[in-house]
Amino acid sequence: MWSVRLADYTDLPDIERLAFSGDPPLTNLPAHRDRLQEMIALTRASVRREVAQPGDETYVFVLENTRTREVCGTASIRALSGGRSAYYTYRQETLIHASHQMDVRQEVQTLSFSHELSEATQLCALHVDERARGSSGERLLRRARLMFIAQFRERFADRLFVAYPGYLNASGEPPFWNGVGRHFIDLDFAEVNRLVGMVGKSFIAEVMPPYPLYLNLLSPEACAAIGRVHGGFMSPCDELRAEGMQPGRHIDVFDGGPILEANIDQMQTPSRCSWHPIRIREEQWLPDAAPALVANQGLAGFRCVLARSALSATGQLQLSLPQAECLGVGEGRAVLMAPLELPQLDEDMM
Repeated sequence: MWSVRLADYTDLPDIERLAFSGDPPLTNLPAHRDRLQEMIALTRASVRREVAQPGDETYVFVLENTRTREVCGTASIRALSGGRSAYYTYRQETLIHASHQMDVRQEVQTLSFSHELSEATQLCALHVDERARGSSGERLLRRARLMFIAQFRERFADRLFVAYPGYLNASGEPPFWNGVGRHFIDLDFAEVNRLVGMVGKSFIAEVMPPYPLYLNLLSPEACAAIGRVHGGFMSPCDELRAEGMQPGRHIDVFDGGPILEANIDQMQTPSRCSWHPIRIREEQWLPDAAPALVANQGLAGFRCVLARSALSATGQLQLSLPQAECLGVGEGRAVLMAPLELPQLDEDMM
């Protein structure tokens, strides 16, 4: 059975292994032991904190195989992406150049520096190893964060976003970085990625020009990469689009990758979840039950599983004993449930 929970210090070696195996490397999952340990410490401090509104809290989750106790994936939430320093993006805009005397009107596409997503909640740093890649566990990890947000709304902004890695050419180079950022920061993209993972994006304001970039002055290769997702992230991107997230006006400042945005209430999982007392049944009672995300009421002890479940006529959620034990709940305790439609299920992990 797959289970998602908040990370603890004992998970550091597994999270470090996942960070070093990222391809491409994720800026919010730096391959640096001290930085990862700091993220776990922030997680434990965040769940101990009384929160009335989102701030600089961070929540790191792990995907665990409950049979083997192996950690096979990790993902994070930043309560405010700009909780510690501004989160910079390029915002796509249209400027109109017009002259009545010359009878000229021209619309020009531009990119302008923006940090307005600093006030939004960021879903980030999702990575699984080959044991969970493409499995229902990966889908559980992606959506368990939404179950956590739905349960603790006061800890998060109403607006969510996720930034996906941008397009790389056949040589493994990002055309957008080569056509834009490389002119102002004489570093390889991999080194810039490493710096962002260590210190954030605040240094961008110090080295990049604050003026709008006119797209018609950029190379065709750089323009074609704008909003284009890395080939390895097309499926995850499609899944969150099915959840209700859509590309907005913002793109990543380094590789031009897409940024998906949505209000929490517009997303499928948070809007469809509901509370139910549980009733424990034998597994053979549930062979045709629909898959659902099920989470306990814990904060520090949060757990979420993907389970075959069924609702009784009186609103009780019927779960098997192993599912209830994984969640740490007994008969009659309330759990949060959201129905889930999955194209394929690895049944042995349900």
